[in-house]
Amino acid sequence: MTPEDLAREFPPHVLRDYALVADGARGAVVGPRGDVVWMCSPRWHDDAVFASLLGGRGVFAVTPSHPFTWGGCYEPGTLVFRHHWTSRGDGTIDCRDAMAMPSDPECAVLLREVTAVEGDGQVDVVFDLRAQFGTKALRSLKRDDAGRWTARTGDLHVRLSGLGEAAVDDGVLRAHLAVPAGGKHHLVLEVGTRVREEVPDPDHAWTSTVHTWRSAVPEVPDSIAPTEARHSFAVIRGLTSDDGGMAAAATMSLPEHADRGRSYDYRYAWIRDQCYAGLALAECGAPYPLYEDLVGFVTRRVLADGPDLVPAYTVLGGPVPEERSTGLAGYPGGWDIAGNRVRGQFQLDAFGEVLQLLASAARFDVLDTDGRRAVEVVVSAIEKRWETPDAGIWEIEDDWWAHSRLECVAGLKCMAQVSTPGEAARYAALADTILARTSRDCLHPMEGRWQRSPGQPGVDAALLRPALHGAVPVDDPRSRATLAAVRRDLVQDHHVYRYSPDSMPLGTTEGAFLLCGFLLAEALHADGQEVDAFRFFERNRAACGPAALLSEEWDVQERQLRGNLPQAFVHAALLSSSVRLAR
Repeated sequence: MTPEDLAREFPPHVLRDYALVADGARGAVVGPRGDVVWMCSPRWHDDAVFASLLGGRGVFAVTPSHPFTWGGCYEPGTLVFRHHWTSRGDGTIDCRDAMAMPSDPECAVLLREVTAVEGDGQVDVVFDLRAQFGTKALRSLKRDDAGRWTARTGDLHVRLSGLGEAAVDDGVLRAHLAVPAGGKHHLVLEVGTRVREEVPDPDHAWTSTVHTWRSAVPEVPDSIAPTEARHSFAVIRGLTSDDGGMAAAATMSLPEHADRGRSYDYRYAWIRDQCYAGLALAECGAPYPLYEDLVGFVTRRVLADGPDLVPAYTVLGGPVPEERSTGLAGYPGGWDIAGNRVRGQFQLDAFGEVLQLLASAARFDVLDTDGRRAVEVVVSAIEKRWETPDAGIWEIEDDWWAHSRLECVAGLKCMAQVSTPGEAARYAALADTILARTSRDCLHPMEGRWQRSPGQPGVDAALLRPALHGAVPVDDPRSRATLAAVRRDLVQDHHVYRYSPDSMPLGTTEGAFLLCGFLLAEALHADGQEVDAFRFFERNRAACGPAALLSEEWDVQERQLRGNLPQAFVHAALLSSSVRLAR
């Protein structure tokens, strides 16, 4: 079978049709045909072993043998996904997918459990695993007496249990499984730099996985959308490694606007995103272990790099790789670039967001000695660099972005509230200095609102956030004028764009930003506009598919998800606004 034959058999779906199963160290993207089309191993930032999402080789499909309709959902508080297929020939079949937890950092374990719910179940299995973005076929492929397949690909070891007899063609395994009514059939895939000598027991692996999820993800009752809030908590947990580094998204190179060629690799830990997620968890009212892991990762990066803190790292704390072509065809409308140019940028706002996060840790009384040292490092960095142009939250050209300065003001004021009198006076004085300069240079002369930078008079939706975290009061005239301008200039159908690029019509070059939609909901709530706040919240939380995963952008005209999936800071924004709007 040629690569073209497989591509036709498993064509790409629209993004809303995909689900993610993850264990913190890596994740697998699976479509409605039971087709696992993306997984990197052993870690998020390593090369893909299933790459068909981006037009390459590599798929692990478990699909009903007869025509079917598809449904599916996550088990509450987990990233365990259950497909539900109704077939003309087989009645009803479920396929339960998960990454085994607790995770092994060197070996991914993918669990698949096929259940014949009504009638006998018939499924077809296609297994095509290839290292290095689909370029290295399986070698040394063999089956033992217990029906387990073992192989090597690139530097990785592979073991697939439960498949039994299979036809082999160019490293691709094909099999037909018959599951009697009421019965179950387990498939267990292990792939990594090593596999354990002991073969996982499926029942034990499932029990351990579900228990780990239940222990890690609490109910979020004090919110306006408890189910979605808990789901977002689970998404953040699934993207966060045991080292505390949270992947910004599970995927790379999914386009932000169809046919515009803009796509990036988000399989890394952004300091800003870590802070957004940590602050969202703090809104839930307790220092959960996940929260402390996020804080710990940020603290270690600050102490290691000081004023030279870079915007993003691998989830292990290493440098983000330089951009390179993978040679993949790409998801329709996107590129094939791995790595990220952000590695060379300076983003001042991250320092302010780090202080906001560390201040929340101090309020929980979990800011340890390293955390207090990190506070001093960050404050010194702001003192040194706040006047330096930076790339800002949107990672574009260097400028004197108002948002970056105001986030530092917010962070300094937050930290002043939990510090000794002497420290508080120093932090407050620095905040006042930055705020005075920003008010002088970045206040729109006619409208009295914040503008993007001294030379860019347009409004930016990101300018809503600093007031919500204490830079200035939410009822300050500058805050209210900014809120009014965002609603006037950046809203379409209750979705919010970042800014208006080059005065072009909204939606011309990119979709609406779901993060900004949740920010506007919070800002309206803080301003007392409750009905409108709920409208924006509901509109933006509904911008998803059956798996309730949110990407970075939403195409308002076509009602499609755009960009990498799922986007961690969007789920953090949903969690935060869900709790804040309940107050």
